[in-house]
Amino acid sequence: MAIEITRLFDFPYYLHETYNLKKAFNTKCNGKWESTSSKEYIDKANAISRGLLNLGVKPNDKIAIISTTNRTEWNICDIGISQIGAQSVPIYPTISKEDYEYVINHSEAIYCFASDITIIEKLNQIKGNTNLKEIFTFDDIIDEKSWNELLELGKDTSSQDEVEARKDAVKPEDLATLIYTSGTTGRPKGVMLSHGNIVSNVLTSDESVPLEKGKDRALSFLPVCHVFERMILYLYQYCGVEIYFAEGIEKLTENAQEIKPNVMTAVPRLYEKIFDKIILKGEDLSGIKKKLFFWAVDLGLKYEPYGANGWWYEKQLGLARKLIFTKWQAALGGELKIMVSGASALQQRLTRVFAAAGMPIMEGYGLTETSPVTSVNCVNQNGERRFRVGTVGKVISGVEVKIAENGEILVKGPNVMQGYYKDPEKTAEVIKGGYFHTGDKGEIDADGFLKITGRTKEMFKTSGGKYIVPPLLEGELKQSLFIEQVMVIGENEKMPAAFIQPNYEYLKDWAKDNNIEFSSNSDLITNDKVLAEFTDAIKLCNTNFGKWEQIKVFKLTPDEWTVDGGHLTPTMKMKRANIMKNYKNLYDEIYR
Repeated sequence: MAIEITRLFDFPYYLHETYNLKKAFNTKCNGKWESTSSKEYIDKANAISRGLLNLGVKPNDKIAIISTTNRTEWNICDIGISQIGAQSVPIYPTISKEDYEYVINHSEAIYCFASDITIIEKLNQIKGNTNLKEIFTFDDIIDEKSWNELLELGKDTSSQDEVEARKDAVKPEDLATLIYTSGTTGRPKGVMLSHGNIVSNVLTSDESVPLEKGKDRALSFLPVCHVFERMILYLYQYCGVEIYFAEGIEKLTENAQEIKPNVMTAVPRLYEKIFDKIILKGEDLSGIKKKLFFWAVDLGLKYEPYGANGWWYEKQLGLARKLIFTKWQAALGGELKIMVSGASALQQRLTRVFAAAGMPIMEGYGLTETSPVTSVNCVNQNGERRFRVGTVGKVISGVEVKIAENGEILVKGPNVMQGYYKDPEKTAEVIKGGYFHTGDKGEIDADGFLKITGRTKEMFKTSGGKYIVPPLLEGELKQSLFIEQVMVIGENEKMPAAFIQPNYEYLKDWAKDNNIEFSSNSDLITNDKVLAEFTDAIKLCNTNFGKWEQIKVFKLTPDEWTVDGGHLTPTMKMKRANIMKNYKNLYDEIYR
């Protein structure tokens, strides 16, 4: 009898019964891939459940999980926690120890799983200020309890009947997890997602991602504490996809060449970095090879799906794929059929060029509060063309989206969260009449494709009363290879301006080619030739906007914007208030 999936812990059992995978999860340890079968996955999850029962964990208790990289243990603990009616609290590894303390206390977590020494060092500084009874580590660390001790504690199967009873008591509408949003402002909010919220999203998303069930391989990189990657991992289990966990961004290409993935997911920033590295390699070529390389890139930047550019373009594209783009594919293993992007806006140039290269990036839209997928581009679905550049696709089945009078995107459906934990006021602010108010602005075209046009909270007026939509300008500016991050400013000022963090890897390479001497980032950003390149990029961007919207002044920042530096959230979104505070001196130079 086929297993009906209504709760998160149903996925492993469905995976094993349907596909019986020998390599369900794969993590690199000491230079070697270590595989966990679907049966071992279930057996270890049950051992974790029994171990937690022996510790006295009750239904609705909260247990935190923090891991520097994605790894098999995370998934085993996730299932072990959920099937006894407790709830997991995944925490971003890169946030500060103060935020660790806040999330652990706010969620009332009583136990914590931690991956390695870097996490433990932060946790130990704040553990005394929390109600944590114990921390279990995935790596073996001196003077710390290993998660293996919990597995050993659960080795005795005599309490499995209680595990089964706990499983039977869990309903789809029960709380499954608390996910604390990384937040661009203020303290993170605990998003309450039920089993049914996430399960509905997984089962519906199956229609949109063309996976060969029981055969494909996936490379997992985006942190699993992010609901997007977590949902995707459940989807992979549902589809019998072998999951390989990348060792880190610096090993991504190496890992891809080893496992030859058919699918991978990431945030736009990672795809930007991949593209930038490809372009840098192209810059190192010479003669006819270099001309051919950039001919192919230029061709890719004009790409339209479904042969819309005509037969002559398609003929040239076929040649470009044979001569150039196959090498791009080889760099990522050579067997990628699809890449998926979420968390923030993907630049159109990346959508076009990777699709031209035969590795289409399917961009979706959603939020933690919507479990997360609301809409997604996909190559084809039941013969229907569902991929349009510049949009985030069509709304998925069972979900309703409408656009409010002020342009805000409103979402209703089984994927919408239960609310914010311990915060009925904020919940009431965003869920009205059954619709979740996203805070994003958008429009739906005549064919049903959703396009994101900005954030309601990010719009501002100049002193002349003209509206400025920063994300539109920022997206256009980031088309330049010289620009890595940009923030448009100018609220209540006479004109819009911009803080720009150069793409220093590309800029330094360009500077060397142009015989520009420099010993620091500060040297680069004060060089007249460099400033002229950025001025040209600004001018090109401005041609797409009205006079009142155009960037009149810009300032380059000598440092790179990072998560640790407080410029970015863990999902690489800008913390605008922090950036403004960091560069107040530059702001004053522009406006004062």
